[in-house]
This record gives sequence, C-alpha cells and structure tokens, in this order.
Amino acid sequence: MDMKEKILNNLDNPHALELLFRQDPAAFRRAFPEVRKQDPESIVLAVWQERFMEQAEASEAKSRLLARDLRLALLLAALAGLCTRVILHFVIGQTIAPVNILYGVVPFMAAYFALTQKPDKKLLLNLAGLFLGSLIYINILPLQESDSIIMAYLHLPVFLWIVLGLAFTGNDHRSIEARLAYIRFNGEFAIVYAIFAISGMILTALTLMLFELALPGQDVAKFYLENVVVFGAAALSLVATYLVTTQLKLAKTLAPWIARIFSPLVFLTLLAYLAVLLMAGRNPFLDRDFLIAFNGILLVVLAITIFTLTEKSNGDKRQLGDLLTVALICLALMIDIVALASIVFRLSSYGLTPNRIVVLGVNLLIGGHLAWILAAYGKFLRKKTAPPAVQRAVTQYLPAYGAWAAFVFLAFPWIFR
Repeated sequence: MDMKEKILNNLDNPHALELLFRQDPAAFRRAFPEVRKQDPESIVLAVWQERFMEQAEASEAKSRLLARDLRLALLLAALAGLCTRVILHFVIGQTIAPVNILYGVVPFMAAYFALTQKPDKKLLLNLAGLFLGSLIYINILPLQESDSIIMAYLHLPVFLWIVLGLAFTGNDHRSIEARLAYIRFNGEFAIVYAIFAISGMILTALTLMLFELALPGQDVAKFYLENVVVFGAAALSLVATYLVTTQLKLAKTLAPWIARIFSPLVFLTLLAYLAVLLMAGRNPFLDRDFLIAFNGILLVVLAITIFTLTEKSNGDKRQLGDLLTVALICLALMIDIVALASIVFRLSSYGLTPNRIVVLGVNLLIGGHLAWILAAYGKFLRKKTAPPAVQRAVTQYLPAYGAWAAFVFLAFPWIFR
C-alpha cells in the first residue's frame, strides 16, 4: 500500500495521520496533493493543507533571514579582515600599540549583533560611544612599557568583552537568560573558531610548502602571514559568529559535554598540581611565579565553573557532577585565600605597585564571585532553590568585571604615571 492509499484510509483517524507524517514526512508531502484532489471537501485535508502552507511560509521566511544574515556576516568579515590588516601595518611600524588589533574584530562582531537584533537607538549610541571612546583613549596613552600601561592593555580585552556582551544581549541586557546565552555563545564560538583555525593552519602549512618549492629564496611566509593569515583570522571571527548564532548545531551539542568532562578533569589536575607544589616546598609568599600560577588557576576554574553552570536547565536534578563543581569551587576559594594572603604580604613587605594592586583586585573580585556562586549552589544542593538562582549568581556579577576592567584601563595610567 502506497502513502496515498494510507492517507485516504485514515482520514477519519487524525492520530494515524500524524503517525504517517512523522514516519516519512517527505513521502507524505509528495502524496498529499493527489489525495487533496481526490477529496477536496475533506475538512481534515484542509487543515493539513493550511499546516503545510504555514510551514512553507515559515521556512521561506527563515531562509530569507538566513540569507540576509549571511550576506551581512560576509560583508562584515571582509571589513574586519581589511581593518585588521591596516591596524597591523601601524603596529608593525610601532606607531600604535598591538592591543589595537582588537578593534579590527570586536566592533564588527558588535555591529553584526546590533544589525540583526535592532536594539534601540540609545543602546546603539552607547555602544558606538564605548568603542570610539576606548579606541581614542588607548591611543592617547604613551607608547611605553610601564607597569600601569601594560595593566591597561591587559584589561582592555575584558572591557571590550563586556561591551560586546551588551551588543549581544541588546535590549534584554538586564535579562539573566540573555546573559546566559552570551556566555554559551562564547563557549560555542571558541569551539567553532578552533575547528576552523586548525583547518586554516593545515592549509597555511601546505600553501607555504608549495610556494617555497615554486619560489625558492623568496620570503613567501612573511607576506602570507601578514596578509592572508591576518585577514583570514579576523574574518573567521564573523563567520564563526554567524554559524553559532544561526546555523551550527554541532557546537551546541558539544559544549555541554565539554563542560561536563572538563570539570572533573580540572579538579583532579588541580589536586595533583597542588600536591606536587606542596611536596616541592614552594612558598607563594616569596615565590612570584607561584603566585602568578595561582591566579592563572583561579581564572581557569572560574571559566570552567561559569560555563558548566550555564548548561544547567531549570528541570535538572542534583547529580554527582554538581558535587564535583562544588568541590572545584571550594578548591578555588582555598587557592584564592592563599593568593590574597600572599599579595597582602608582598604589598606590606615591598610596597605598592600597579601589578600588585591589580592582582589584589582580581583576587578579591574572583573570590567574591566564587563565594556568591558557592552560597547559591549550597542552597540548590539543599533543595532550597532551583538552578536559575545559581545562574543569577553567575550573570548578575558580570558587570563587576567590566567595572574593574574600566577602572584599571582608564585610571591606572594616570594614577601611576
């Protein structure tokens, strides 16, 4: 029995029709026009026709939207690549700081979000003002490698990351769900960009090998890296943004698994690392490299913890992974306390410097965030609250990082000039 006969035999059985459609949607759609011709008065078939027409219109509208977004992404990708190459020219000439490279990519990503989401004019003006103001300010600073200037350069990416988040969340920038979506976007973006970057590196190696064989004695690598690779690396940011926000489901599938797998691995690695350091007799109060390593660990743990928490849904039950996350946060807080004690000791012993004040501020900032997350997680494990309460502890603290980055970026070069 073909699909047409099956449909005709089940016109009085809506449930059977639905099962037929789900089993083979393509065959059902092909047979439907002939069935409709044989029984044009059927109310059931009229309902199905309206359903197919609505789906077709929705699919067509989505295709037009995706095509428009793709054209926009490709245009911005080309502009980002060209802008980054121009900025690199001035960086090589040592007329501007290398951190200006960020402005060849981040504003174009923000423009993509703004043009696809259409936020209100006030938000657009704020975004433009933040990008333009920070660009002018960073180039007013003297080109010297003093500690305060270097701290400003290091905090500029954090500041721009928060501004990019404002563009991503748009008019919903106060919404917890929008902020969680931005954090997820960062993880998925990193996965997609890394996959394409690895492919690009393989292509680059192959290209350089072939051209060096064809043009022996010519410095092909320098030209290729400064032009093609730089352009491609910048343009890829916009292509990855488009894929993550509209098309690619692979990253959305991989991201939760990466979060679940890496949490216990990071916990075990940290335990082993701390055990080795203790057995080696390293002293964070006197060993500067040890203190730097501790702060690096804190940043990694914070990133893993935040990304793990964003993948929890409202219906998730308490699992072994939650206990591992809590253990990871507790371990990070212990590290933070030791790091705080170490930097206070160094401040009291050796005096104030921009580096030490920044390390103190970062440790206080991360410690406060981890403590808030741990308190919310404790209530979740005691069944006094749901995952959204833990996620609020993650998202509501994010502006504090932007405020701190803006303070260091704007004030330190003048306080410690």
